[in-house]
Amino acid sequence: MVAYFEVVRGVLEAAEKRNAEALEAGAEALAQCLGQGGVLHTFGTGHGHMLAEELFYRAGCLVAVNAILDPALMLHVSALSSTHLERLPGYAGLVLERYRVKAGDVMMIASNSGRNSVPIEMALAAKERGLTVIALTSMAHSQSQSSRHPSGKRLFELADVVLDNCGVVGDAALTVDGLPGAIGATSTVVGAALLHALVHATVVKMLARGTPPEITVSANVDGGDAHNAALFERYADRLRHL
Repeated sequence: MVAYFEVVRGVLEAAEKRNAEALEAGAEALAQCLGQGGVLHTFGTGHGHMLAEELFYRAGCLVAVNAILDPALMLHVSALSSTHLERLPGYAGLVLERYRVKAGDVMMIASNSGRNSVPIEMALAAKERGLTVIALTSMAHSQSQSSRHPSGKRLFELADVVLDNCGVVGDAALTVDGLPGAIGATSTVVGAALLHALVHATVVKMLARGTPPEITVSANVDGGDAHNAALFERYADRLRHL
């Protein structure tokens, strides 16, 4: 029996190789954005919202990250309802109205399937407002399915940069005899790894250009709160959930 760790190692290795150019392009866009005082906005529906939160208010991450979080699109209010809402045309615009996005900002949208209306419309809305869009998706899954958006487009077809989590169709990647389907989804662990790789590449670029990035320090180490306080105050009007 193949262990889950072995499966994940294989997918991580594939993702590292496949995304080399995309990570470079994403880091370039993000370094330019942050160097000009911009913000990285992150968004995802369903389990994708965990990836939207992964870089927000996180030790060792960029301060200028605004997570776009709508409870109705998450799972803790109603999982079944969230599935219905992420397919609802027009809902993304209602969510985005609550946030300050500006031309020159970057938006990362996480959607494993990349086929539902809300992530697609969020990408369209971001591009209309002059943002660079980075999609985090499964190309194998997305290319195997039709779009549920009236445009017929999938998320990867709208993004400026596409990060492929290299997951299989259906996400679950581990086969166990006696079960009707696979288990062991990989999109979250690989998606998080890609996002932190993106942050690292961005930081390296900014340092090389003489524009040191603003980084959050853990609140659970001495001096962390003091370090973060002034930085959070600086971005308080742009980071809605601080």
